[in-house]
Amino acid sequence: MRKLFVILSAAAALTTAACNTVAGVGRDASAAGDAVTDAAEDAAD
Repeated sequence: MRKLFVILSAAAALTTAACNTVAGVGRDASAAGDAVTDAAEDAAD
């Protein structure tokens, strides 16, 4: 039973870390998209 608890705890910790990583990637992609949009608008002017 203890072994199962340890495995589930480790899985929960990894899942939480993965969510933070995915959220960070989403913010980075959004920032990159904003930069591309700004550059396109500057080039159009």
